[in-house]
Amino acid sequence: MASHEQKQCPRCHSTFECKSGSIELCQCNQVLLTDAHRDYIHSLYDACLCASCLAALRSIDNVASLVNQPGERQGK
Repeated sequence: MASHEQKQCPRCHSTFECKSGSIELCQCNQVLLTDAHRDYIHSLYDACLCASCLAALRSIDNVASLVNQPGERQGK
């Protein structure tokens, strides 16, 4: 049985449905990210983000230069 759960985005605090048991149906799977964007997001957050926040972070240019900069991780 597929695992679906309500989560709160650590960036904007909105509630969204995470479908980690059916990742191809999950809202996060609709946002195409580069490896650099994934690394940057992972450096900031420990938890899943909503599709709106993933799309907003995807728009950051030169994200590779931001990875591994000192910062506070959020969202456990």
